[in-house]
Amino acid sequence: MLLLFETAAGYALFKVLKEGKLQEAEDLSADFSTPEGARKVVKLKAFSKFENTTEALAAAAALVDSKLSKGLKKFLKKNAEGDTLAVLDSKLGNIIKEKLNIPCIFSNGVMELTRGVRSQLQGLISGLAGQDLTPMSLGLSHSLSRYKLKFSPDKVDTMIVQAIGLLDDLDKELNTYAMRVREWYGWHFPEMTKIVADNIKYAKAIKLMGTRENAAERDFSGIPLEEEEESHLKDAAVISMGTEISAEDMMNIEALCDQVIALAEYRGQLFDYLKSRMQAIAPNLTVLVGELVGARLIAHAGSLINLAKHPASTVQILGAEKALFRALKTKHETPKYGLIYHASLIGQAAPKFKGKISRVLAAKCSLSIRVDALGESADATIGLESRSKVESRLRQLEGKLLGSESAQPRGKAEPQKYDAARQGPSGALLTAPQAYNADADVVMEPAKPDKKKKKRAAETEANGAAEQPEQKKKKKKAAAAADTVAETADTLAALAASDLPVQEEEDGAQAVEPAERKKKKKKKQAEDSEAADAAEAAPEKKKKKKSERYFEGAAAAAGSDDAPAADKPKKKKKKSKE
Repeated sequence: MLLLFETAAGYALFKVLKEGKLQEAEDLSADFSTPEGARKVVKLKAFSKFENTTEALAAAAALVDSKLSKGLKKFLKKNAEGDTLAVLDSKLGNIIKEKLNIPCIFSNGVMELTRGVRSQLQGLISGLAGQDLTPMSLGLSHSLSRYKLKFSPDKVDTMIVQAIGLLDDLDKELNTYAMRVREWYGWHFPEMTKIVADNIKYAKAIKLMGTRENAAERDFSGIPLEEEEESHLKDAAVISMGTEISAEDMMNIEALCDQVIALAEYRGQLFDYLKSRMQAIAPNLTVLVGELVGARLIAHAGSLINLAKHPASTVQILGAEKALFRALKTKHETPKYGLIYHASLIGQAAPKFKGKISRVLAAKCSLSIRVDALGESADATIGLESRSKVESRLRQLEGKLLGSESAQPRGKAEPQKYDAARQGPSGALLTAPQAYNADADVVMEPAKPDKKKKKRAAETEANGAAEQPEQKKKKKKAAAAADTVAETADTLAALAASDLPVQEEEDGAQAVEPAERKKKKKKKQAEDSEAADAAEAAPEKKKKKKSERYFEGAAAAAGSDDAPAADKPKKKKKKSKE
């Protein structure tokens, strides 16, 4: 029986001298306590050394994945045919048995035997010192760890982090220098600022032209400027309102223009380098959001591995942490997007759909990042598929969804049912647009007054009309009574003042007669005046409004309560007499 044992230095085959020890797994620890005892149990038969670290890593990776490598296959064919092989991995044993027809066993005894061999490895393998085995094991463990994490030295995302940071700094510096050039040269040629809008063309034009007097002699096609811009520039140089500058000033301005041009060229080179690195490290992410946005996401997370650990919701708002915590603190709405907002797919969406598209895009980006960080393939198939899905979602939201191949029925197409509402030139509409029908217009009739309100108004008018003559009669009676009392008092006072004796009944009757005649005359005059007043007031009452009649009736009722005040004391006297 042979025992297959792999080390950092190579493969080893040990011949088991005491096969019965495999069944007594508990007693093996005592046998492997010393190198001499270990040599009595197992003996080295063959050893295959790895030539380099790459071969060792390939062999170790194959064993981890339970695969039979080419080197192990040759080694077993040469040294293990016709014997039973003890292995640690049952899957590997089955593969060896299928491909090489070598019987393999796997048990707890084999595991204990392997543990004992590992403890006395330096004594069992001659020529393998501990000083050589330790660095081999350390290097192989590091390489195997990188392999397990699917980490390649070519995929160094630190370069992307530094490149995008430098690119942003260059943009700021380039913008600052370009504005300084425009402000400085604008004192000499202010009209040129509006004619040449691009900063790099502006600096190159200054470098080629020098002072504005030389503009007519220069050819600006090499910058390149358009023909209209060149003609406007030459015309403006003739009638410019700028000040004159010295040769020394012009030399410093040209030096600053050289800096602007050099920075612009280096910025272009850096952007090309960043594109190539992004295509190599994160091709799927680059397809979805572009080189700049993908690089900023990686830089913000710190590395591609760290970005792969983030969920889709974090990728969506990555870069908007300050707004997120402010919204949580103030209990307002949280932001819908962060750095991902600058992606071209979100820029294509309408403002009301940007939140939905950013959520869909973040989910697809999360999957693409994990494939880029932990996957083996270098192509961008997943990124292309994800981009097509996001675009279809965008078309669906905008009402432009096209039927995909998976959604179409297979085989012969079935005839559609007849729908009269979808016939004609506008078949996509549910109902055809209708023309304006003037006959269908409805004229609003004036609202009819309520019957209850009419009754109330009639009652108030009748009550007011009935109360007015009664109140007038009461007033007239009270006035007549007051006049009679006053006349009798005057006559009595006149008789008392005169020395004439008061006569008997006859004389008294004769004296009272003229007073009664006067009273009758006054009553007739009062009745005639009342009739005339009533005749005049009748047409006026018809003209008055209902509300005025109502208020007049109320005022008359109040007056009637106050008018017969003279009768009240009489009633009281009667009550007292009674």
